Amino acid sequence: MTETQIILANCLTDATFSELPNHEKGKVRESYDLPDGRRIMIATDRQSAFDVVLAAVPYKGQVLNQTAGFWFEQTADICPNHVLSFPDPNVVIARKLDMLPIEMIVRDYMTGSTETSIWPMYERGERNLYGHQFVDGLVKNQKLPATIITPTTKAAQGDHDAPITAIEIVEQGLLTQAQWDEVAEKSLALFARGREIAARNGLILVDTKYEFGIDTDGVITIADEIHTPDSSRYWIADSYQQRLSEGNEPASLDKEFLRLWVAGQCDPYKDPIPDIPPETLMEFSAKYVRLYEQVTGQVFDTLAADVSVRDRIQVNLAKALPEYF
Repeated sequence: MTETQIILANCLTDATFSELPNHEKGKVRESYDLPDGRRIMIATDRQSAFDVVLAAVPYKGQVLNQTAGFWFEQTADICPNHVLSFPDPNVVIARKLDMLPIEMIVRDYMTGSTETSIWPMYERGERNLYGHQFVDGLVKNQKLPATIITPTTKAAQGDHDAPITAIEIVEQGLLTQAQWDEVAEKSLALFARGREIAARNGLILVDTKYEFGIDTDGVITIADEIHTPDSSRYWIADSYQQRLSEGNEPASLDKEFLRLWVAGQCDPYKDPIPDIPPETLMEFSAKYVRLYEQVTGQVFDTLAADVSVRDRIQVNLAKALPEYF
């Protein structure tokens, strides 16, 4: 096997461990709820976009977990988070929360390619988006006059998230007014911190998604992930203006690369999505690794390609949770 074949074959696509209770499988993460209130979350290398799993990308789960760990640490003074420990590069042990039924999407730019993104909606002629009124004449990828929140309801797996406004969230009883005010304030503050740190490292934090829950003391707490390349869009700052003026897509370090590749091959909401070539998956993996290093200033440890990621995780879980293994 070539090195590329070895690396691709070692992707973590299954994180089922029968020793642990209450298994739940998401598109990317697999989790286990322990009776003592701890939640084990394992970031796999599965890559989702357009609400389906497309492929497995080398090191993707490790990048997500360690990038989230960096940002949880950098924002702990703004909002409590669910983290208890990181026993493995792909694993977080967290506090289980009562999750709020809304995803908070914060945006600084007129962009996006999914059905709930503001650019496709604007391009269709819509001008009132998520309760925000937009003027005519905006172009794709330009900066918005002000940072906005475009919340969505959380869809069941396989379904699509749905746009909603702040007024509708409160009217429908999804959040109280006080809860909305708090998560909106925290979302904008988290985004401002992310934008500041990204800018210092030559990146533009374009938009991001936050998920919040309530802990046993009633405190609103951020969970899941934060400012990762799955939940956020990052552009390279020094080439942004020139590429915008030329009508080109900004150079990015996030999963928009794969979204655009797929959209160039088919209509992802109507057509079968073709297999992604190995060289494209390796290119995508390199973008994830570069993002981690550029955002955190740390060197990414890819570990040995011939050491099973799954076996390593099992060993580390057994050390952290000996009562289950």
